[in-house]
Amino acid sequence: MVTKDSESSSSSSDTSRANPKSTMAFSGMLNDADITAAIAACSAADSFKHKEFFAKVGLAAKSADDVKKAFFVIDQDKSGFIEEDELKLFLQNFAAGARALTDNETKTFLKAGDADGDGMIGVDEFAAMVKA
Repeated sequence: MVTKDSESSSSSSDTSRANPKSTMAFSGMLNDADITAAIAACSAADSFKHKEFFAKVGLAAKSADDVKKAFFVIDQDKSGFIEEDELKLFLQNFAAGARALTDNETKTFLKAGDADGDGMIGVDEFAAMVKA
């Protein structure tokens, strides 16, 4: 009987591991189909446009609180800012197999969000960019 319990507990953890990390990060906030469509729309190099992405993924229509929650998912190092290296991997927050942004896309994205010119995007700058 102990063996049977171990087996069933092992199989339930296998099921939870099958869920992509990124989907879990945005679960309850963004629709999986919207995420898939948004990622597909910018799959080619130099095709990422942040305004279009925010609209397609459904983030632009979310509450200020949800946008802030998204910021903290993207702020991988928990510094309170999204830096250039985190922006480069921005799409991978939404889908594990997504591509990295090109250097040009990353710099354009940073310039669009960095209102105070400090080389980083803070939570309020991110919220303003999403809602623009």
